Amino acid sequence: MPLEIESNELLKVQDLSISFAQQEIVKKVSFTLDKGQTLAIVGESGAGKSLLALSILQLLPYPHAHHPSGQITLCGQALIGKGEAILEAIRGNKVSMIFQEPMTSLNPLHTVQKQIAESLLIHKGLSGQKARNRVLELLDLVGIEAPQTRLQSYPHELSGGQRQRVMIAMALANDPELLIADEPTTALDVTIQKQILDLLKSLQKRLNMSILLITHDLHIVRSIADSVLVMRDGEIIEYNSTDDLFNHPKHTYTKTLLDAIPSGNMPAIVDPQLILCAKNINVSYPLKKNFWGKTVNSLQAVKNVSLQIYKGETLAIVGESGSGKSTLAHALLQLNKSSGQVLYLGQQIDSIKHNALQKLRAKLQIVFQDPFASLSPRLSVREIIVEGLEIHNPRLTKQQMDNEVATVLARVGLDKDSGGRYPHEFSGGQRQRISIARALILQPQLIVLDEPTSALDRSIQKQILALLVSLQKEFALSYLFISHDLSVVKSISHRVLVMHAGEIIEQGVTQELFARPQQKYTQLLLSCASI
Repeated sequence: MPLEIESNELLKVQDLSISFAQQEIVKKVSFTLDKGQTLAIVGESGAGKSLLALSILQLLPYPHAHHPSGQITLCGQALIGKGEAILEAIRGNKVSMIFQEPMTSLNPLHTVQKQIAESLLIHKGLSGQKARNRVLELLDLVGIEAPQTRLQSYPHELSGGQRQRVMIAMALANDPELLIADEPTTALDVTIQKQILDLLKSLQKRLNMSILLITHDLHIVRSIADSVLVMRDGEIIEYNSTDDLFNHPKHTYTKTLLDAIPSGNMPAIVDPQLILCAKNINVSYPLKKNFWGKTVNSLQAVKNVSLQIYKGETLAIVGESGSGKSTLAHALLQLNKSSGQVLYLGQQIDSIKHNALQKLRAKLQIVFQDPFASLSPRLSVREIIVEGLEIHNPRLTKQQMDNEVATVLARVGLDKDSGGRYPHEFSGGQRQRISIARALILQPQLIVLDEPTSALDRSIQKQILALLVSLQKEFALSYLFISHDLSVVKSISHRVLVMHAGEIIEQGVTQELFARPQQKYTQLLLSCASI
């Protein structure tokens, strides 16, 4: 009688297709994932990567979505068409998922402790002090400082990177056999990114956990994946071991992806005009108030920061999540309460009245980090983009406004017919391009770009960066560029500010700072980014 050999195969996807109504989005995809292995799925936004991941947990909007063909098998059990009781036992227990956009994935009405503990109660029966201890352990594992102070925090009280770490803690709560990670380090700075990747590797080794990784960051793919699946337009373009794919790519599209990593330096600005000047900016948030509502404990998020932005210049701000980068940007645009002076073209704007400030909004625009949260789901793309024109340039006719919308959509790489669709009909990268179009249509002088390419794969990222550079040259635009991706910062910025704990600890011309960083913290950032 032949010996039975135990299979090491954890997940098998065979000839899987995904259709919405009559349109086939994913076409006959097949792959396997063994226990303890990592498979990376890469490809442009809209290639079908996230749809493929969601189908494994059967989280697509069935029956509007359906599978014309294919099978999904986990631990020898077929998943397609299974009842909710079986799927609920698998979700969050055998299989967990880290979603791409933490702000829209976390419940805004529940605290961090409650959201992580919910999974522990459902799958392990933990409650009370045992659940609290496990939540603290998980928050510490994913790099949340002073986790006990964050248990009662709500998602809106956390930075983008901190929210992403909470999502990772939730996913790891029950030691899953398969972790589906959809852009797990998108919102993280390079130091925390390295910690998270090291954490995932150590947990994978300890638990023999498999990881299905969706990412546009090819540095991560090379460092963590055993094999890579390249997708385009819902089909597999190339599927190979990581070493073979990086060293000997076969398909032209794969070669394009590998060639899309940002490189080069921006030339220095000569005799620029001062656009914006900030002096001694401070921002504090109350942490505790007494019975009479007086603040007795506060967090100083930004401490005595001064900066200048010149015409046609890109000033980049880098630093860890929670260092105050976005808070500082919002203070410069008068979107939060702050002290200190902000001057735009010599005019002090921190003390002017609301109506006068509103007139300046057309010239001071922002692209937010999370495109899905910043786009109204009730408005079409045309309505979202044209809203600024209706407020700041109401004399334009409807036809003129439609022409402006069509032009700006084409500039950011979207079809003019996209105007009639809604944000949920687009991929994460496409939604970010809509956000950029909304800012560009008013022809501003200064745009704050808060992680504008974090949701984009490398090929689209390269296009967007090229677009931003060409627009800057054409209109002498100024950018305040916030990013954790130091390769992007190096390729697009003229000067860099390094922030830590609300303070600027180092600044300088980009080439000089990258070549000869003076502070240990800056040196750490650059070493983690391998630049």
